[in-house]
Formats: sequence, structure tokens, C-alpha cells
Amino acid sequence: MDPNTLRGHLDALILAVVEHEPRHGYAIIEALQERSGGALDLPTGTVYPALRRLERAGFVASEWDVVGGRRRRTYRLTRAGRAELADQRSSWLEFTRAIGQVLNPRPQGA
Repeated sequence: MDPNTLRGHLDALILAVVEHEPRHGYAIIEALQERSGGALDLPTGTVYPALRRLERAGFVASEWDVVGGRRRRTYRLTRAGRAELADQRSSWLEFTRAIGQVLNPRPQGA
């Protein structure tokens, strides 16, 4: 899938995959790919800048961990991130409902 298609939705997708457990950057990319059935195969150059932006906004926090002798930055959702994710989910439902009504209108009188 073209990363440009995700513009405006990538932040919510990232927040959703770190909602229940902290993940390092590459694990976030893998989770997006797995949850989307392979449709979201995003490059690191798309995901890592988004993670930095989310951290600056206070929606995720990070810390360095050592796993298998390698240092990795692990990201977790903050309280503000949980609120943002709830808002994003609500907006997404409203958006998909409106688009669905346009693309698949009900016949008049039905």
C-alpha cells in the first residue's frame, strides 16, 4: 500500500499497535504488517519520523533497552496517547461512516 494513502492515519495506527504493550520500532513495523494482512509494509523512513513526532507530542514515551546485546528504543503509550487514540478511533468511525454513505448510498425509500 502506498504510504501516501495513510497520510493522516499513520499516527493512529502506530498508537494502536503500542496500546497494549511496549514495542521497539521494528516490532511496530512488523505489527502493522501482521495486523493488516501484509497490506501495510511501511519503510522505516516512514515509521521512525512518526514515532519521533508522537514522542514530541507526548503520545508515546520511549526508553532504551538491551535485547540480545543490542540497544533498542522501546515505545509505550502515555495517558495522553490513550486519549489521542480514543479521539482518533472516534474520528475514524465518523469518517468511514460518512464515506460509506457516499460510496454506497441506500436507495431512496428503502
